[in-house]
Amino acid sequence: MAKTKSVQQIQPLKGKELLRKVKELSHLSRRQKAIQCGYATVATGKQPKAKIAEFLEAILEAQGIKLNDGKSKDGRGREASYRVSVHKNGSIVIGAAYTSEMGLQPGDEFEIKLGYKHIHLNQLKSDDSLEESED
Repeated sequence: MAKTKSVQQIQPLKGKELLRKVKELSHLSRRQKAIQCGYATVATGKQPKAKIAEFLEAILEAQGIKLNDGKSKDGRGREASYRVSVHKNGSIVIGAAYTSEMGLQPGDEFEIKLGYKHIHLNQLKSDDSLEESED
């Protein structure tokens, strides 16, 4: 039977306390520092698994650098990638992340201008709507 090392689950350190602890543990590997600072998960009977990404983000935040700007407050959905694909039916869908970032509302109208390898969408103001010319 293999021996299992008992590791206590500690609350992840933050701020100045985290920076102080990281300096104290300068002789350890990044993985070991993360575990010692509480950035790890421990499955029953298994070695602790370091949460390196959370650990590094906490260090940056403690130094005043914030990576997450908080735009996705509820944690749902994807971040905007600024890329779209043409669907099988020929449609291009612009997601809610883009429309909400621009403050668009249902019913807002756009003029479509086609270029050689691009499409421009120009938002029409309510009084600028396209009018059919009478001949």
